[in-house]
Amino acid sequence: MSLRIALTKGRLEDKTLTMLEKSGYGTENVRSKGRALVLPDTAKDIEYVLVKSNDCITYVEHGACDMGVVGKDTLMEGSSDYFEMLDLKTGECDFILAALPEADLFSQNSRVRIGTKYPNVAREYFARRNMDVEIIKIDGSVELSPLIGLVDGIVDITETGSTLKANGLVILDYVAHISARVIVNKASLKMKKQEVMQVLGDLRKAVMENAEGN
Repeated sequence: MSLRIALTKGRLEDKTLTMLEKSGYGTENVRSKGRALVLPDTAKDIEYVLVKSNDCITYVEHGACDMGVVGKDTLMEGSSDYFEMLDLKTGECDFILAALPEADLFSQNSRVRIGTKYPNVAREYFARRNMDVEIIKIDGSVELSPLIGLVDGIVDITETGSTLKANGLVILDYVAHISARVIVNKASLKMKKQEVMQVLGDLRKAVMENAEGN
């Protein structure tokens, strides 16, 4: 019974393939994919589907794919009708709250305006702080919004903080640490348990080897 695995295109795809290769998976087709989006493993009874991050959740939730690899940021913002099974410890970065140095969001008298690509994450963060804020959804360069007075602060992802610094912003708080996660369709975990657990076991071994190598 073959497995279908959704891989988030880009860096997570590359890092996941590297981890699978350590356990003897045949990823040559994906490495030289061209424009193809559905590719078979050359050593295992597995089919890889290359998708955008938000679509990874959709395909796994609806059973089009048995498993998926996607960033925790996407999981936190989206729905949750799946099992989150494994932290791959790759693609690591942070959700942060940032603003201009003179901003004091936590004691501001007027209602705070927050710009973000992740309105659900931002809303939950401020709810935990008992703050009623206005969330403004921004799809482009979120760092721009405080500079032109659209918002008082931003909730965004940063890996090194260099983009924030280049735009004169400072980190006020860390919202959450994020990394690549493996999600599994609920029915697949029952119907294809042995196959799913084999892949999870191989990836878990790769995570441990990576940790020992650092």
